[in-house]
Parts: sequence; C-alpha cells; structure tokens
Amino acid sequence: MATLPSDSEREIAHFPGLSRIGALLADPGRAAMLWSLMDGSARPAGELTMIAGLSPSAASGHLAKLAESGLVALEVRGRHRYYRIATPDIAAAIEALAHLAQASAPARPAPVAARTVPLDMRYARTCYDHMAGELAVRVFDHLLARGWLVDEGGNVEATDEGVTILARWGIDVGAQRIRKRRFACTCLDWSERRAHLGGALGAALLDHWTQHRWVEHAEKPRVLRITPAGRSEFDALLSA
Repeated sequence: MATLPSDSEREIAHFPGLSRIGALLADPGRAAMLWSLMDGSARPAGELTMIAGLSPSAASGHLAKLAESGLVALEVRGRHRYYRIATPDIAAAIEALAHLAQASAPARPAPVAARTVPLDMRYARTCYDHMAGELAVRVFDHLLARGWLVDEGGNVEATDEGVTILARWGIDVGAQRIRKRRFACTCLDWSERRAHLGGALGAALLDHWTQHRWVEHAEKPRVLRITPAGRSEFDALLSA
C-alpha cells in the first residue's frame, strides 16, 4: 500500500519554505514589525516593540524568528540592535501580499487608528518609497474626491483630468506606467488603518514633493518633516 507524503515532503516537492514564511507573516505582531520596516531603513528593537504592541520579551522572540528566517537583517550598533528588511525582493513580496490581503478582505468598518505611534511618525513618514501617514491619507482621499484618481478595487488609475493635473506637477503619467512595477495602487496605512497611495505614482509624488522642498527627511528614521512652504502648498492643495 502506497504511503501518502507528509506535509513537509509535499512542501519540499512543490513550495519549499512557503508554509514556513506564511506562518511567520500570519502573526499580527510580526506582521506589524515587518510593515513598519517597509521603507528599507533599520529600526531599533524598542521602537518595533512599541509598534507591535508587545512586551519586550515577546518582541525579542518574534524578532529572533524573523532574523533566523532571513526576512530581516540584524545590525548591532554599540549596545543597540537594529532590524531592517533583508532585501528589496522581500519588501516587494510583503507589499504584494498586503495588496492581495486588502483586495480579498470582506467589506468591514474601518478600524480605529493606532494611537501608540509617535505623532510625528503618524503625521508623515515614508512607506518603502512613497509617503504614508495622516497627511498621505488625506491627500489620497482628496485626489479621489476631485476625480483625478479612481480606485478600482485596489488598482488606482488617473483620469484624463488627473493626467493633466499631474503633468502640471511635472509628473509624466506615461513614463510611470511603463516602469517595471504597478502604476498606482492603494496601500494600507498601518497607523491610520486606511489607504494611502502606493506604486510608481505614489513614489513619483513623494519625489516631486521632496524636490520642491515641500517635505524633507527628518533625523528620525522614516519621519518626514513638512516645511513651512510645504504646509502652505498642502493646505492649498487640500482646499482646492
């Protein structure tokens, strides 16, 4: 009588390591830590502990598993331990899974925004290569409300009017479309628990705002500082 292959044998034959990675990402605390590292910067264990809402001992165990799996890389700086996403490919895979989860989730009321995140980080920060935080969510909502962008189930498209507006900002929509990545998509904001704009267009907008000195990188990793000129510009944009 033939013996059925075990779960581990089936995994080795078809999807090596997939279930192990899936189990690591399934834990909410580990997922929160990974999502907060999506800009590629290294963050201290204490900050990741706060973001995940875990005790120091529990967070230490989770970080050890992530490091052992190769999902994060550890950097020791004196007495402090910093963690970052190990490779750009891993970051891209996590972002793709986040979009898949958002698209496949049943409709539900938006959860309450996280209140343990420092105010400066909550307001404006980087998420991989685009802007996240309260301001980014407000800007995305406004672009949708004005009819410049449309959300088609997580895939975002620019309308004809939107293409014209973006061109005035120096953003070539055609050039962004042919990049080797998604043109534009919703990206779930982990502090606001709502969507901001991701993809090539989200990155292009952050580049535009940075080049025009609306925003600048603060000393604190990932935090974006809105300049006085930027505050005026964003106020004008959001009131248009």
